[in-house]
Amino acid sequence: MGFETSFYVSINDLVVEQCAGDILKLDMPRFISWHSHKWLQQQDDLYFLLTSYTGPKFEGDATRRLWEGGTVTYVALQVAFYLGFQQAILIGVDHSFVTQGKPNTTVVSQGDDPNHFNPGYFGKGFRWQLPDLEASEQGYRLARIGYEAAGREVLDATIGGKLTVFKKVDYLSLFEK
Repeated sequence: MGFETSFYVSINDLVVEQCAGDILKLDMPRFISWHSHKWLQQQDDLYFLLTSYTGPKFEGDATRRLWEGGTVTYVALQVAFYLGFQQAILIGVDHSFVTQGKPNTTVVSQGDDPNHFNPGYFGKGFRWQLPDLEASEQGYRLARIGYEAAGREVLDATIGGKLTVFKKVDYLSLFEK
């Protein structure tokens, strides 16, 4: 995509369990939910976050409890706020899923992933949970309020994304030289 990833955030137990080896190989600060710590040994630049599924709120201090808000993107926005980012730009937040069912139900991918930006994102046999788009939108609205109250902003540069909470910005305009 023309840039290197600077930080990694993962809060889903199934993702951490199945990708622990890859996560440990990353050479960047990694922020992982504490409830997934059993799959990872402590390393430099590996930080565990206290997260919960209840008590909706936007928390600007990542040393405190963070509400998960139905999506890792919401936790990443809280971490970015804590790290002092004045602007956060979302890329690849489609906010729509082909696979339907009760939110948070565990399913097993049967082949190419039709729900993410890359068909191999959750490849065949990968266990994952159906999204809770309602909780995600609640979290995104809290993030928008939290950022704006601090004079900061969240922008959405997703091409064709369905999320309407944040101001849209043209993806290609971000990388013009």
